Amino acid sequence: MTLIEQIITNHSNQGSVKPGDIVDVFIDARAARDFGGANVVENILNNGLSVHDASRTFFTFDCNPGGSDQKYAANQHFCRLFARQNDIKVYDIDSGVGTHLAIDKGLAYPGSTFVSTDSHANIMGAIGSFGQGMGDQDIAAAWAKGSVWFKVPESVKLVLKGKRPASVKAKDVVLNLLSIYGANKLLGYSVEIEGDAVENFTLDERITIASMGTEMGAIIILFSPNDKILDALERRSGKRFEAIKALPEAKYIFVHEIDIEKFVPMVANPGHPHDDVSVESVKNTKIDSAFLGSCTNGRMEDLREAANVLKGRKIAPGVVFKIVPTTDAIWREALDEGLIQIFKDAGALVSNAGCAGCAAGQVGQNGPGEITISTGNRNFSGKQGKGSMYLASPGVVAASAIAGYITTPDDIPDTPAEIVKPVAKQREIIVREKTAKPEIVEGRAWVIRQDDIDTDMIFHNRYLTITNIKEMGQYTFDNLKGYEDFAKKSQPGDIVFTTKNFGAGSSRQQAVDCFQSLGVTAIVAESFGAIYERNAINAAMPILTYTSGQLEELDLQQNDQVKVNFVTGEVINVTRDKSLFINKFYDAQLQIYKNGGLL
Repeated sequence: MTLIEQIITNHSNQGSVKPGDIVDVFIDARAARDFGGANVVENILNNGLSVHDASRTFFTFDCNPGGSDQKYAANQHFCRLFARQNDIKVYDIDSGVGTHLAIDKGLAYPGSTFVSTDSHANIMGAIGSFGQGMGDQDIAAAWAKGSVWFKVPESVKLVLKGKRPASVKAKDVVLNLLSIYGANKLLGYSVEIEGDAVENFTLDERITIASMGTEMGAIIILFSPNDKILDALERRSGKRFEAIKALPEAKYIFVHEIDIEKFVPMVANPGHPHDDVSVESVKNTKIDSAFLGSCTNGRMEDLREAANVLKGRKIAPGVVFKIVPTTDAIWREALDEGLIQIFKDAGALVSNAGCAGCAAGQVGQNGPGEITISTGNRNFSGKQGKGSMYLASPGVVAASAIAGYITTPDDIPDTPAEIVKPVAKQREIIVREKTAKPEIVEGRAWVIRQDDIDTDMIFHNRYLTITNIKEMGQYTFDNLKGYEDFAKKSQPGDIVFTTKNFGAGSSRQQAVDCFQSLGVTAIVAESFGAIYERNAINAAMPILTYTSGQLEELDLQQNDQVKVNFVTGEVINVTRDKSLFINKFYDAQLQIYKNGGLL
C-alpha cells in the first residue's frame, strides 16, 4: 500500500483499504483552534455530546494570541472554560502555531493521524503523519467519537531528480511545483515526494513544502522520514519514533520525475499561490512591507536565513518588516542565538509566536494599496489585508525589505528605493435567508465559469467571528470580482454552477453556511476543494460534480430555469429543454443529507 493507505488501514477496522473506500478513521490527536474552537464546543454542547478521550483532545490558540479582537477574546475564554470542565489541554496564547506544536511535542508522529480546524493540518505529511484540516462539525464528531469518516484518496508520486541548486530554498521548491501543477492538477490526491535531493531535506524544509499541499489542492504531501528526521523529532519531543515507508509494489495513479536542477528562486504573484514566476522577472518591484512567519516559514532555519541577510543592515525607509516565529520555543531559541537582536537592530517588528496576519489576527495585515512580500502560504486577494502580496523565501523577503523592492540576497543595493505611497481601495458589502432541501430542486441558475474560487472569495476572513448563520448570507461572494452583488441579487431556490476546485483554501464552515443562509439549494461544480466538499456534505448542503464538457452540453446560461435530482444525478435545463446525468450523491453523502447533517 501507499503511505496514506497504510496509515488509514492502521487506523480503521479494515484489513486493507483502497482508493474510493469510505471508512471510519481513528484520530490519534484532535485539535481545535481559537478560530473554530468555539463553534466546535457549541456543536458538542448543542448536540448533547461528550468528549471521547480528553488525553487526545487539545485547544491551540494561535490565530489571535492575546485576543486583540473582542470576539476572539470571548471565544478563547469560552473554550478555556470548556477545557477546564473536561480536562482538555490548552496550548494557550503563549505557545505558537498548533500544527508545529503537535510535531515538536510528539502529538503527531510518523504513521499517526491528526485533525484540526486548521486547513494546513496536512503539514503533518512532513513527518509521514496523516493530518487533515476539517470544519467545525467534523472536529466535533472526532472529539465525541474519536474517529471520523474519510474517503481514501488516490496516490501519486513525485520523484525529484538531480541536485538542488544552492540558491533554491524549500519555499522555491514548492513554488516551482505549484508552477507545474497549479491549484487543481493534484486536487484530491495524496502526494508522496521522494528522490535523492529529498533525502537531504531537513525537517524545517519538509514542513515548508508540506504546508503548501493545501494550495496545490492535494489532500496531503507526504514524506517518508529518514534517520535524520527521526533524530530531529527526538530532539524536539524527547520521543523516538519508527519510520513509515511506502512499499515498492505500492500503486499510484501516476509517477512523475522532475528535474530539481532546473528549479530557480521563485515568487508567487499577488492573488494566487500558483501564479509563480522567477524572482528575476519581478526584480525591482517596489514594496511597502515584508512579512516573515506563518506555518510555512517561521522556524529556526527560516529565521537564520533572514538574519544572515539582515545582519549589519537596516530596513529601507518607509518599509515595515514584521517577523513572527511559529512557536515560543523557536522564539526563545532565536533569542539565545542573538537573532532577535539582529532583527531589532535592523528595524523589524518581532511579535510573539502564532499565525499572525495569515489568520487576520496579531501582526501581518496590510492596508489598501500596500505591496507586501511575504513567506506565507496564501496570497489570495484580501487574505492578509487589503493590499497586494507576493510570496517568496525568507532570504528574498529579508533582502527585499532592505532594498525597498523585490531582490535577492546576492543583489542588495547600497541605496534603498524611495518610499512608495499606497493607494486606498474601496470595498462593498451586501444581504439575505434559508429554505428546505428536498431530493429534487428547481431554481434559477447562477453560472460562474471560474476555476479555483477560494474560500476568501466566497466568505472573507474578516467575517470569521460570525457564528450566526442568519448573518452570513449578506457577505457571500463579496470578495469575488464581478459577483460582489451576488447576495443582493440572489433568490431562495437559486442553484450555483461553477467549474474546477470550488472552495479551495481555508477550512471555514461559513463558506458553506453562507449559501444556506441565502437559500441556495445546490452547488454544482466540476470539482471541489477537499475540505470544502466535506464541510458541505456534513452540513447537508447539496453539492454535485460533473465531468468536463457537460456544462456546455446543457447549453446553460445565466438565469436559466434548472431542475436537479440528487438521487439520480439528472440535471434538466427547463429553459432550453436539455438534460443529462451528472454524478449523483454517493451513499454516505445521501445518508448524511437525509440525517440533516453529520451531527
